[in-house]
Amino acid sequence: MNPISFALKRPKTVIVLLIAMALLSLTVIRPKRLDDWLKQRGIEVPIPRMAIDIFPSLNLPVIYVCQPYGGMDPAQMEGLLTNYYEYHFLYINGIHHVESRNVQGTALMKLIFHPGTNMAQAMAETINYVNRSRAMMPPGTVPPFVMRFDTGSVPVGYLVLASGTKTIAEIQDKALFKVRPMF
Repeated sequence: MNPISFALKRPKTVIVLLIAMALLSLTVIRPKRLDDWLKQRGIEVPIPRMAIDIFPSLNLPVIYVCQPYGGMDPAQMEGLLTNYYEYHFLYINGIHHVESRNVQGTALMKLIFHPGTNMAQAMAETINYVNRSRAMMPPGTVPPFVMRFDTGSVPVGYLVLASGTKTIAEIQDKALFKVRPMF
């Protein structure tokens, strides 16, 4: 039966279902104070509480490799650098797939792993294969940046300081020695 026609034919049933869903969600996402209050009165709620966190740990199984090489266009970057890296990255344990993007002077490779992969081991293997690939790079190639991207590796916010009367050095001193220790 079509859900819209069901709702139009039986509005009271739909309202009761919505209220039941709202009450069920309140029992799953309930504050700890409510649990304590219920336990004091001997009431046990059989439904476990849902964990709530402001910054949950996502554990994204992703590693980025960024290879700079000045003066090369994207086609040259792909042919001379990215292909060697991609070939070697396929041998890393737990790799799902590799995405690469080449722009003027930079090759960015995103290594996506299967969920549950040991990321410390994957990072070590990635660095090992990066070093192995560097043997086939053109002369003058600088080492790439290898980083694991996670929610903890990006700042929560930025603080910008400005002043019409103070110099940049004074603002920097205030930021480093007065503001930064607060955090």
